[in-house]
Amino acid sequence: MTPAPDPKLLADVQFHSLPYRPCEIAHRYGDNVHILGDPLSLAMLARLCAKGTVQPEINRLVGELTRMLVHEVVAMEFPREPMAVPTRMIDVTPRGVWRGDATATATAAVVVAVARAGLLPSQVAYDFLNQVLMPEGVRQDHLALARTVDETGGVTGAGVYGSKIGGPIDRAMLLIPDPMGATGSTISKVIEQYGAETYGRPAKVIAVHFIITP
Repeated sequence: MTPAPDPKLLADVQFHSLPYRPCEIAHRYGDNVHILGDPLSLAMLARLCAKGTVQPEINRLVGELTRMLVHEVVAMEFPREPMAVPTRMIDVTPRGVWRGDATATATAAVVVAVARAGLLPSQVAYDFLNQVLMPEGVRQDHLALARTVDETGGVTGAGVYGSKIGGPIDRAMLLIPDPMGATGSTISKVIEQYGAETYGRPAKVIAVHFIITP
């Protein structure tokens, strides 16, 4: 009996290894922080922040920027798997199969909709993940947050005023799309809601911001 050929021998050599290198700005915040700096995204972000930009252009730009960011997140951070996909050429040649590593479509993902500024980015991210992953493994949770203040009106952090969490997050990719990353209090409060004893431990927690402050 002839042994089956090694799938790697059947794949195009350029697909044996596909390192993904986004356009990033150098920094000293560590390996878990990625500051993107591609010219197109910066041009669109500048337009979003411009004084004369109003609705409906604001929502359109927020949607496009979110899709671009989530594309980077999936390409960089999500698990991969070997694929063998018969193409249209399979009808004329047995070699009409594309083989290579690609995003694992069975990856579980949870997107958090933060009712502070992140509702639209969360919905866009949720819809995007439903296109590239198996929808049964994609979930959207909802948290209502607002800033907390002291007796003088000074901002002291963020508080959670309501939540709708759909179940465990164990071994899932947890995405938190929040347009502005400032002190990190919002992200910290969101993570606190997913206690490991109740909801399990996610594979990764990824905060997705348009703008961050030092």
